[in-house]
Amino acid sequence: MLFVGDDWAEAHHDIEIQDETGRRLVRRRLPEGVTGMAELHGLIADHLGDGDEPSSVVVGIETDRGPWVGALVTAGYQVYAINPLSAARYRERHVTSRAKSDAGDAKVLADLVRTDRANHRPIAGDSELAEAVKVLARTHQNLIWSRQRQANLLRSTLREFYPAALVAFSGELAGRDALAVLEIAPTPARGRGLSTARIVSALRRAGRQRNLDRRAAEIRDALRSDQLAAAPLVADAYGHTVVALVAVLATLATQIEQVEGELGSCFDQHPDAKVMLSQPGLGPVLAARVLAEFGDDPTRYADAKGRKNYAGTAPITRASGTRRVVLARVAVNKRLRDALYLQAFAALNASPGARASYDAHRARGATHHQALRTLANRLVGILHGCLRHHTPYDEATAWPNQTTDQKIAA
Repeated sequence: MLFVGDDWAEAHHDIEIQDETGRRLVRRRLPEGVTGMAELHGLIADHLGDGDEPSSVVVGIETDRGPWVGALVTAGYQVYAINPLSAARYRERHVTSRAKSDAGDAKVLADLVRTDRANHRPIAGDSELAEAVKVLARTHQNLIWSRQRQANLLRSTLREFYPAALVAFSGELAGRDALAVLEIAPTPARGRGLSTARIVSALRRAGRQRNLDRRAAEIRDALRSDQLAAAPLVADAYGHTVVALVAVLATLATQIEQVEGELGSCFDQHPDAKVMLSQPGLGPVLAARVLAEFGDDPTRYADAKGRKNYAGTAPITRASGTRRVVLARVAVNKRLRDALYLQAFAALNASPGARASYDAHRARGATHHQALRTLANRLVGILHGCLRHHTPYDEATAWPNQTTDQKIAA
């Protein structure tokens, strides 16, 4: 077998190839892209036997995505995505001086997959459709985060010179009403000059259909209320800032809607979509996020415990001597953890069994967040069973104890 350590950077890859004894066969810096990949295949071929298969090549690299990693997996190599923290700790086992170099990191990765790969996870073979869902789901979430950042910036700007707008659109600065009105009235002077009819027209163009007159009157009264004023030139400068931020937020809203449509279309084509959507608390967007972060390789998780550990919902235990503490995991896939937390919260109203489980943990003294994490852990186990058997969620099967208790009570 051959063991390859690949320390990647944006423009190049430092490569070290070792044999089964740890003897260095090749150390080279390769360029990123097709040329570098061709050189790597050639170096590996020079040291493979005539009858050896590509699967006899084990590659360690500190990432699990990108075209370079995809090319390694397609070639048939065993590719291990090593957590950078694990690689750093492995380096400290052998180098106490804290010396570090790209070539040295490549050696560390080659040594790690040669001696310790049983304790690490090979890159999963997710389908092309699952990868597409992942790209769209992460893009959708990134755009939502960007919209929230821009809304916070708009709020900070309005606080400086236009507090009446914050009263008119409290908590809804990224909403269609706020964007429609602030587009035509970005300063206090223009806001006070708005008539009810013009506000109604702006709201109608933005898509509001109900309570137009009442909402327009509320906005008009708020914008005409007394407020501390900034100097005219300063207010005009801030007004230009508001116009720019409103334009950015409007564009983000449009793009979020378009990406969400593409995400829904792509997710609906996946064979696991119906199973995911049958789970309590999972709608189209949240289910797509969960599928994207879990992947769809059926061999990726050996059992429900492995899926829970990857999800970050399973707690960890720190024990030393007489001291034993159970804690929530910190080093996790945060996108997946947040999606499962939201699922657990939504499941409280969608599943009587989930609600009973949450209430039972709260009665035993757990906090709201602790009870939700425990519920999320249970829901991950249920999801694992449904996906393994390709069976939709069933309330009675998922929560047999709660169902029996309800029948007895009835």
